[in-house]
Amino acid sequence: MMSLPSEVDVAIIGAGAAGLGAARALENSGLTVIVLEARDRVGGRGYTVMAAPDITFDVGCGWLHSADKNSFVKIAGQLNFKIDKRHPPWREQAFGDVFPPKERAEFIEALDAFFDRAETAAKTGRDSAASLYLEPGNRWNPMIDAISTYVNGAELDSVSVIDTHAYEDTGINWRVRRGYGALIAAYRAGCPLALNTEVKLIDHSGRGVRIETSQGTLSARKVIVTVPTSLIAGETIRFHPALPEKVEAACGLPLGVDNKVMLAVSEPKALPKDGNLRGATMRTAMGTYHLRPFGQPCIEGFFGGRLARALEEAGDGAQAAQAIDEIADYLGNDFRRKLKPLAESRWAHDPFARGSYSHALPGHAGQRAVLAAPVDGRLFFAGEATSPKFFSTAHGARDSGERAAGEVIVALKE
Repeated sequence: MMSLPSEVDVAIIGAGAAGLGAARALENSGLTVIVLEARDRVGGRGYTVMAAPDITFDVGCGWLHSADKNSFVKIAGQLNFKIDKRHPPWREQAFGDVFPPKERAEFIEALDAFFDRAETAAKTGRDSAASLYLEPGNRWNPMIDAISTYVNGAELDSVSVIDTHAYEDTGINWRVRRGYGALIAAYRAGCPLALNTEVKLIDHSGRGVRIETSQGTLSARKVIVTVPTSLIAGETIRFHPALPEKVEAACGLPLGVDNKVMLAVSEPKALPKDGNLRGATMRTAMGTYHLRPFGQPCIEGFFGGRLARALEEAGDGAQAAQAIDEIADYLGNDFRRKLKPLAESRWAHDPFARGSYSHALPGHAGQRAVLAAPVDGRLFFAGEATSPKFFSTAHGARDSGERAAGEVIVALKE
């Protein structure tokens, strides 16, 4: 941590994966750099806590998605973070008979058929809501929509079919045993950092760029903005002169809501390690449950979309209550006494996130490129929402920060 300098070559706004990626890319450039972070920690939407002495909880991102192309895999190796390469249990039902194999197979068949129709539609180049490609009357449609709430943080009627198709999923998903958020925090290394420094205004009307923060004012030759789209769309950070095209792009790339709740299990041996629990509820408003992640004595619940937002609005404890009710419905009412709430995320109420990760609204798939474009050779933009293929991921964010840092170096040579 450092005090606020009066002038730097490059100021980076935000110490999430994108901001840290930019800072690390510039560390041997000879440029003076500072990362300005509103929170009292690094990592942004990547954050690991100990929910209990024996339970690690990734409050934010928890999976190394597309691990064969994920830049954090190499970083984990360099920092001696052990990677768990076991196949995730998302499509399997490892416990109970609440989702019988025959019905599960029918659901997966319907889900895959939906993805095929959506892919065909996206290739036409005409954007629309992904919900249009649900098969009319298919009994599994509500649960297919539930998958969208987990993947996008929003239901299919709010998701661009072209944007969904653009996401690159290699199907390889690994985990970090000590926590993805812990890995991102360790990646920070010696980045020059000012915490508790909320940026209010980026004034690019003069020759340099003046940045007003809660800790004072500084100037920079170049600025890399890595904050979530919600803060740009809501103009929590203002630009002078205004950048209406950036605000419009950010509005077209809102953050969906995905939240987790961690429950301790008093009799963990009654559950399989790394199992999955999800019922054939025929509802979109439903949770999905990871049983004993890493073999820990807990259940991690996951809620998305409108249900996640409603549970946040209902206040503390609502997510745990919902999770316990659903699990008791699946496993029997006696199971309630074995569950104890430990921790939860509330990303929509986090003032520096206001959501989980971005999705493009129907008709707005092209806004990622608009948001990523530099302005006047002085303002540069990064973050998961600017990634063309790996949006909504930590590695997509990190890579975008590295990309923006490269743009800064090129601009300084011109």
